[in-house]
Amino acid sequence: RTFSLAESDDEFLVSATRRYVHTVTIPAAPEHVWAALTAADALVSFSPFVTGMRWLTSSPRGVGSVRIVTLVGAVALTERFYRWDEQRRMTFTVSAASIPGLRRFAEDVLLEPVGSATRLTWTFALEGQSPVRPLLWLGSPLSQRVTASIANGVTRRALDVAAGTSR
Repeated sequence: RTFSLAESDDEFLVSATRRYVHTVTIPAAPEHVWAALTAADALVSFSPFVTGMRWLTSSPRGVGSVRIVTLVGAVALTERFYRWDEQRRMTFTVSAASIPGLRRFAEDVLLEPVGSATRLTWTFALEGQSPVRPLLWLGSPLSQRVTASIANGVTRRALDVAAGTSR
């Protein structure tokens, strides 16, 4: 069963009731970071909390692309990209979840060159739905750990891409 979520936009990314913003500087060029973010093993290779990812749209990816991401083998999120600026920024809204309790959910990934490195800013924005109580992890330290593990995991994967290796 899936539960539909309300559409999210840029305004929601700054005004959401639950926001997690992680910034990391990655010692790799933006094109290597982007390659890690868009690789077939993206997300799954970043965090043990992400256990699956499947694209519903074919390449090339861009605005309108859709994928399903599975968290801890139990929560499936259907994500639709509304921004896709090659090697710079991608933003999506979650249109459906396999669990109740979410009203809106969006993520924004921004890459900024800093010398020969890249500053990655990953914003997670969530809002629960009444009267169904949001999942406990939405406001907990666990949510902070999950989102941080994803943002920090990009560093490891981008360095592999830059070195031409994989783990």
